[in-house]
Amino acid sequence: MGIGNTTSAAAIFIALSGVAPELAVGKGTGVADDVVKNKQLLIEQALQLHRLSPEQPLDILQCLGGFEIVHLVGAMLGVASAQKVIVVDGFIATAAAMLAVAIEPNSKAHMVFAHCSSEQGHQKMLECLAVEPLLNLGMRLGEGSGAALALPIIQSALAIYNDMASFEEADVTQVVK
Repeated sequence: MGIGNTTSAAAIFIALSGVAPELAVGKGTGVADDVVKNKQLLIEQALQLHRLSPEQPLDILQCLGGFEIVHLVGAMLGVASAQKVIVVDGFIATAAAMLAVAIEPNSKAHMVFAHCSSEQGHQKMLECLAVEPLLNLGMRLGEGSGAALALPIIQSALAIYNDMASFEEADVTQVVK
């Protein structure tokens, strides 16, 4: 289909990290190889035109981000400000997370990364953020599918943390050696 938001996300990743376009730009919705090459060329042209610095994440967002990425960054910063947690799902959301962390480094502590998609560069993005996703299933579905799969894991972890009895509460007194 060629929606374009993986192109924007890859451009943001390249602008923030300096990684080579061929390591960051992928097939997105499944476009042909010649389209991937064109995406790389367009990103290189945009980066030359704007001469963006990783130290200026708002400029990167303004020049390379679409409305969806702007809203994701705002949501991530808002969640961090409210001391809540957000599930980051996929390549595009991870690009937004990179921007949010560049704007406010403490926001990373409020992010849970659902999965590593099969989109070119997503694993490298996660490495740049020094985070581990909950899942790595090679998915390329989008639409929040990684978050939908990760949510039961998060809910189970919270239930164990909040509801599991301690040895003392369970009256466990014998130690097995």
